[in-house]
Amino acid sequence: MKKHDDDFLDDSVVAEENTQEAIKKLREKLKKAEAEKLEYLTGWQRAKADLINARKRDEEDRKEFTKYANERLIDGLIPVMESFDMAMGNKSAWEKVDKNWRVGVEYIYSQLKKALADAGLEEIDPIGKPFDHNRDEAAEYVPVDKESDHHKVIAVVQKGYNLNGRPMRPPKVKVGEFKKA
Repeated sequence: MKKHDDDFLDDSVVAEENTQEAIKKLREKLKKAEAEKLEYLTGWQRAKADLINARKRDEEDRKEFTKYANERLIDGLIPVMESFDMAMGNKSAWEKVDKNWRVGVEYIYSQLKKALADAGLEEIDPIGKPFDHNRDEAAEYVPVDKESDHHKVIAVVQKGYNLNGRPMRPPKVKVGEFKKA
């Protein structure tokens, strides 16, 4: 019986060694699987963050494009608005026109100005401000009597405009020039 007990003992030792080795292999596989899981999770999170950032950039680009997409159309409508200004600027001729017609034209003009303002068009009003060569275009230098008016914008020859805060067309201005007598 002793031989049989030894065989059983040997078999149990071998089985135990096999079990421990199997557990060791399983632990290694588990560590490897956990490392892969962490790698995949990190990669997925990075990809998700990249996608979110790309969507944000695309949305910002789309908004920026939309702000300036109508620039050519607006640029073409500015002369129309200036024609209204010239027509209504001649007070004596404007007052001779039928009042109902005048009111209708003024209403159309105000609609045009509102539509352009809603699209981001702003008139630049530099009168009384110091001449700024980055903002204004000097059409003429005119003599002034006051030293305080030296290099200040005295009059606007042609209006200037910004589109959504970006210069679209500089105003052409007359700049005061004081000379001591």
